[in-house]
Amino acid sequence: MRPSLLDRITIEPGKCSGRPCIRGLRIRVTDILSLLSAGASHQEILEDYPQLEENDVLAALEYAAAQTDHAILIAA
Repeated sequence: MRPSLLDRITIEPGKCSGRPCIRGLRIRVTDILSLLSAGASHQEILEDYPQLEENDVLAALEYAAAQTDHAILIAA
């Protein structure tokens, strides 16, 4: 994992209901992930949101990957 990418993810209680955002902007990680899952390319996202950088899109993906990497405990 590249900490420098994850440093782009910010969580502020008064912004976007405390949801993870990109660099303090009001662009949520989930907004970027939704666009990607709908088939938008990185370039299309960057054109639609000129305040974003390529590393912001990569940071959203890195954050999502980190969130899904947890152990599942099963009672024996």
